[in-house]
Amino acid sequence: MSEISTQKAPGAEVDPEGSLAPTLRATSPLGNAIDEYEEQMVSKGFSENTIKAFANDLKILRTFMDGSAVLREIQTQHLEDFLEWMQSERGRPCSAKTLSRRITTLKVFFSWMHSVGAIGTDPAEPIVQHSVRTPLPVILNNSDAGKLMRACQDWLWDLRKSDARPYVLVSLLLQTGIKKSEAVKILLDDIERSETQEPSVHIRYEEERYAHKNRRLSLNTSFLGPLDQYLEQYRPENFLFECTPRNLEYVLQEAGTRAGIRRVQVGFETLRWTSAVRDFRQGMKDERLRLKMGLSKVSWRETSSKIQRLAGQP
Repeated sequence: MSEISTQKAPGAEVDPEGSLAPTLRATSPLGNAIDEYEEQMVSKGFSENTIKAFANDLKILRTFMDGSAVLREIQTQHLEDFLEWMQSERGRPCSAKTLSRRITTLKVFFSWMHSVGAIGTDPAEPIVQHSVRTPLPVILNNSDAGKLMRACQDWLWDLRKSDARPYVLVSLLLQTGIKKSEAVKILLDDIERSETQEPSVHIRYEEERYAHKNRRLSLNTSFLGPLDQYLEQYRPENFLFECTPRNLEYVLQEAGTRAGIRRVQVGFETLRWTSAVRDFRQGMKDERLRLKMGLSKVSWRETSSKIQRLAGQP
């Protein structure tokens, strides 16, 4: 790798409104740029997993190139050398999926620097992305989804041992597509049932960096009757589901068994993807679906591709 000169530069500043204002210049060290970008990811509400993955990739880049390398002297060849080193010389060869993500990290990182005026040209732009298709999740087809709801309804009206929780849980997940971590945090006060508008559930995050995940999701009015039956049976005091996430997984598995679904295990992820594909097939616009799922624009890229591919299945 050719040598790159080094020079120190000041870090980022915060503008009067509190947002991060990049102060990078062409003469800034790579380490400064990486530090600022990690702060940008937090301020823009990137998911915790995305931040962790990108930060780790950039840490490896910093080690390979030396954090004091000057931005304006970083060329495409340096980045290609970095990718070659990772695959054949580092001693820890990465998988095709990891390589693809690290190329994405380079492209997003240097594109950001170019967009804020820190560099005149983007050295990562010519790098060819190694496209890797991760396996598609398995979803319920319309027939299976119908069987599942009927099984939960039978459970709801069982004269010997009625249980409204499976119906409430499955119906909630198919309507909203929320994650397990979100379902277990729903408070009783998060459910709105005003007579003047459709019922809904609020998904709330306390941390400011996850503010983009806060959302209000509509529910069918038919959800309210079983909900009242569930509240009468279980009498929760604070949370809608006052049991462990593991117990809710067991409820879903048992519902799937009762419905006679064998080709896929019914769980939170299965119902989340099933809900998303149903919304897509019914014509929901991409941006609305992204917001409904509580995803950042970065996370949405791969998710939207999977939804489209799943929607094309019979």
